[in-house]
Amino acid sequence: MQGNQQKEVKKFKTIPILVSLLLAGFIGMFSETALNVALSDLMNVLQITPATAQWLTTAYLLTLGILVPISGMLLQWFSTRQLFIAALCFSILGTFLAAVSPNFEFLLTARVVQAMGTALLLPLMFNTILIIIAPEKRGAAMGMIGLVIMVAPAIGPTIAGLLIESLSWHWIFWLSLPFLVIALIFGILFMQNVTKVTKPKIDILSIVLSSLGFGGIVFGFSSAGEEAGWGSPKVIIAIIVGVVALLLFGLRQMKMKEPMINLRAFKYPMFAIGVAMVFICMMVILSSMLILPMYLQQGQGYTAFKAGLLLLPGGIINGLMSPIMGRMFDKYGPKWLVIPGLIIAAVALWFFSSITVASTVVFVIVLHSTLMIGISMVFMPAQTNGINQLPLELYPDGTAIMNTLQQVAGAIGTALAVSIMTAGSKSYMKTVENPADPANMLPAFTNGVQNAFIFGMSMAIVGLILAFFIKRVVVNHKMNTPMH
Repeated sequence: MQGNQQKEVKKFKTIPILVSLLLAGFIGMFSETALNVALSDLMNVLQITPATAQWLTTAYLLTLGILVPISGMLLQWFSTRQLFIAALCFSILGTFLAAVSPNFEFLLTARVVQAMGTALLLPLMFNTILIIIAPEKRGAAMGMIGLVIMVAPAIGPTIAGLLIESLSWHWIFWLSLPFLVIALIFGILFMQNVTKVTKPKIDILSIVLSSLGFGGIVFGFSSAGEEAGWGSPKVIIAIIVGVVALLLFGLRQMKMKEPMINLRAFKYPMFAIGVAMVFICMMVILSSMLILPMYLQQGQGYTAFKAGLLLLPGGIINGLMSPIMGRMFDKYGPKWLVIPGLIIAAVALWFFSSITVASTVVFVIVLHSTLMIGISMVFMPAQTNGINQLPLELYPDGTAIMNTLQQVAGAIGTALAVSIMTAGSKSYMKTVENPADPANMLPAFTNGVQNAFIFGMSMAIVGLILAFFIKRVVVNHKMNTPMH
């Protein structure tokens, strides 16, 4: 009798669970990137500088950087249904507050509430899928996540641009709201509890060190994009505090019987390489997604809608490639996808580093699409292969580590790209006779953009060197343990 009950528990309604998670994930990712293309518009409407506007993205990343590390513990304290419903309630509240925002401060607060929802949802989505999908079909399932997660940021800027032109930026959030409500209703009806609630001991010091560590690093790097730059005491102190807190956090986790995040996951070499690959991909993706709309709007003079439209083909190609790469990963393993993918990405970024005001629209679309194809060959295969090497009990920790470092990578990538772009513009101005001449503004800006893409190319080359060490992990399905 007990055996039958256990078997019944193992039967999951996979499709409804996936639909609930993917719909919520889609809107979460859509509202994260839709605002990027609205930043130029928001600067004019709210009378704020680019560095201040950047905080609408940074605050989101900062919240994720602080909350996602705790998610591994939350997955063991609360049921899947409880976390899903809480995540959707935060997302709905944050989106509603953003939709009615009268000023910058109010909008910033709304973004933090929104991010709290996403911080709960992302690790929950990955962890649930790892549990309900058989290992041999995992590549295809992760590919479907990739399709949803990549298409949302792709169509985000285009839809946002259209809404800004015809209505106002508030409608970016009004549009998301009904979909989040549908996802919540769907989740209440169909979401099942897939994880075991073990309620491990809560270690307050670990939470404090983790928040100071990841928060300090994200805050420090993000602040570097502001006027004072890297020399600012605020930046230096935040990064030092972040690094010291992370070291103490790591040491504490290694000594604890029940750590908040089990860092022993890094003892599995393919997981460590997978984390590094995901880190590099996120730096490249988020820095280019910030720099390209700026270049198209300020350098080429396009409207927000047109800039979004030009980036749409690349994003859709990335999304469509994701399930294909997932199936190819299931069949051939990661190595023969990751190495060519990084070569393609590096070449695209090298061409991007020669971009000028005279560059054609076709040149930009082809390069962006090529970059996205390269990234789609790396991201999901490296991530899935890394997590496949972990034993079942380390899945919550593995997904928490992956998702946390994605947010940290995003913050570091965007901050470095903005500061490299600013430094490039300033160094160009030093070479001209009359820096006050408006005619010099555009070439200076372009020089900064080129430098930012050289940084992206360097990151892709580092990833390529690492890629030669990737080995395929084969999971023993009966035991669910990794074997080489």
